[in-house]
Amino acid sequence: MNKTQIPSTQDAPNRVYYLLLIGILLVAANLRTHITSLSPIIDHIRSALSLSNTTAGFLTTLPLLAFALLSPFIAKWARKYGTERMIFVSLVLIVIGSLFRPFGGIISLMAGTFLIGLAVAVFNVLLPSIIKREFPLKVGVMTGLYSIMMGIFASVAAAISVPVASTGIGWRGALLIWTILSAIGLVAWLPQLRRNRRVVNNAAPDVPKRSIWRSPLAWMITINMGMQSSIYYIMVAWLPNMMHAQNLDPVVAGYMLSLFQMLMIPINFIAPIIAAKLKDQRSLIIMTSACYIVGIFGFLFANGSFPIIIASIVFFSLSGGFSFSLIMMFFSLRTQNASEAADISGMAQSVGYLLAGCGPLLFGALHDATGGWTIPYYVMFGITAAYLLTGLIAGKGGKFVHE
Repeated sequence: MNKTQIPSTQDAPNRVYYLLLIGILLVAANLRTHITSLSPIIDHIRSALSLSNTTAGFLTTLPLLAFALLSPFIAKWARKYGTERMIFVSLVLIVIGSLFRPFGGIISLMAGTFLIGLAVAVFNVLLPSIIKREFPLKVGVMTGLYSIMMGIFASVAAAISVPVASTGIGWRGALLIWTILSAIGLVAWLPQLRRNRRVVNNAAPDVPKRSIWRSPLAWMITINMGMQSSIYYIMVAWLPNMMHAQNLDPVVAGYMLSLFQMLMIPINFIAPIIAAKLKDQRSLIIMTSACYIVGIFGFLFANGSFPIIIASIVFFSLSGGFSFSLIMMFFSLRTQNASEAADISGMAQSVGYLLAGCGPLLFGALHDATGGWTIPYYVMFGITAAYLLTGLIAGKGGKFVHE
């Protein structure tokens, strides 16, 4: 049988269907875990390795740089070598990176974090493509399911990092324990290698006929991706520190990051289903932008008020859950086949994460320069405005990136 003619799970036995579902969910569990486990203990690492604030900020930005560097090539490599094989190799890479970064000094920590970023870049690009190809009638539900897994483990990682780092195993052990999750994902993905699918002599009928980089709609989706990712990673990198400035205990500050992640879990499931049922998603973009604005105002005027802080995090979680789910859905809703979905996913996550990587760095630099968080919060207003403008174009129904 030609490798481009392997049937999808829609026509496959139940066993094949469920093995793929389990594999996707375990890959999704590794999407953010190794990143959100790092930022709550950045002070432990900074003290142990005598790092500056700039170096510590760069450490949290490394995965985003890896996303930006690798993402443009992933769709092409997947067509050549096979999507399932690409994901398997990336799972091997994330295990190696997670084993490497706790041991040694700053060089091994950065190298391991960068390897993890490269692996996650592959997951980011190819999961939407696999879902569109294998579950064409359940894109919203499947996007929601893998978003839930991503959110659950990201939340757990953020919550337990500080308590674990405070035990005898320290910050190194707090990072190392997540190798187990990656190893489980690697084993669970093994059956998919038998279904590895690649394009032979570029003969597959769904290969795009022109470059995705020439599509104006693709650029709007890409910038929208960058803006929502920028705010998310600012929160991941700096929320504990922002909570310190609100006079919260370090452990409680870590719990605030966990709360931010946890509240996104049900939203990540509901939002794709809602988006899939709507012909036009611009109303969701407007609602999401309004939630961002309310959350920023809350942080600006909380003055240590715990109820206002909690309410602000709720609004950030609403906006974060919807913005992530919407961008993932745009990869499917604004494309006509799995290959296009992989291409726009690669483009958006390359340029988008390059833009997003600037967010935590700029946020930290402004905080160092001003000695406070007021000016950085105003920068978040600007990012939200760009998110709204690009989202109103990307969210208009009935449009495709290759029209």
